[in-house]
Amino acid sequence: MSSGQKTVSLFLSLICALLILILGLYLGWPVWAWGSAIVVLLAAWSTISVVTARARRRDPFPPGTLPELPAPPVVERRELHVTRVPLPSKLPDYDFLFSARVRWCPVDPMSGDQLINPGALAVEAVLARARAVTTVLAPFRSSLVQHELNGALGVMAPDRDSHVQAMALDVVLALSDEDQSRLDQLAAIRKDEAVWEHQRRYEQNKREYLGDDVLTSTGSAVVWWLAKNDDHLEKTVQDIGLLARLSSAANNTEVDEPFRYLVPEAFPPEPVEHPLPEPEMPVFENRVPDAADVFADFFRRVGFRPGEDEGALVADQVAMAIASRDAVAAEEIRRRFGQAAPPYTNGANPTSVGDDGDV
Repeated sequence: MSSGQKTVSLFLSLICALLILILGLYLGWPVWAWGSAIVVLLAAWSTISVVTARARRRDPFPPGTLPELPAPPVVERRELHVTRVPLPSKLPDYDFLFSARVRWCPVDPMSGDQLINPGALAVEAVLARARAVTTVLAPFRSSLVQHELNGALGVMAPDRDSHVQAMALDVVLALSDEDQSRLDQLAAIRKDEAVWEHQRRYEQNKREYLGDDVLTSTGSAVVWWLAKNDDHLEKTVQDIGLLARLSSAANNTEVDEPFRYLVPEAFPPEPVEHPLPEPEMPVFENRVPDAADVFADFFRRVGFRPGEDEGALVADQVAMAIASRDAVAAEEIRRRFGQAAPPYTNGANPTSVGDDGDV
């Protein structure tokens, strides 16, 4: 008898003893009646123990009462490992690298079909299910796609011909180091481009605000500057000339007429034209200047110095040119300014020799 059955029997015996004791005291039984009650109590306890033991030994389900069911067949499960298998992503030329533990079992263990490769079918089924997931996802978040694949491939599913059921465990999805580096660079460029685009729009809006609103005229520029410096009225008045120049420069026009007096450097007074003095001819005492004298004045104005080869060459060329018209003037020019001519001085003809030998 188990400990639980013993406890129940003892508990029932104590209850019966208490009931007999209470009943005897209440009715005032004689001494012999108490002995009879004890004997009856012991007999009842023995009967309860025997009945309980027989009930425990009796089978609750006699033979023939339950249907005999065949034992379920033992399903053999096998595993294969695949490592870094390329799977396409949403972006061309960026493949995921898939690694996992493929677990499979035959759909009909009793078929005994020896003409198939169940492991290859299981791997092909898992890769097909994984490819359906990765093809529509971008490779920027490979770790997130990995968790999605763990959920999609974590259920046994049959292959296309229902030969095996397969699932994937310990899925690892990654990108090659080169592809990951390229994607990181593209992400950085996109971020910089977004910042630059915001800056460009900000500058464009600022230019439109200044050009189409603030600097359309000197008056609008003054009002804008006064709004920004409302506590510096005198400074705004002093800056009107500067604002007039800014508005004119912004509109490619001249400063408005009412404000030109504030920009004197932009409108200087027109210069007074003075007639140039007539060039003075050299004064020759007691004689009329000849061609050689005029040629000497030309040499002084041009800047030829006495004894220079360039001046002598020019003199020889001029003398040769006028020899047919005025041989005397040509000879005089060649003598005074030619290759062997003495230095000439400013003033009257210093090298001209007359008939009386005076210079």
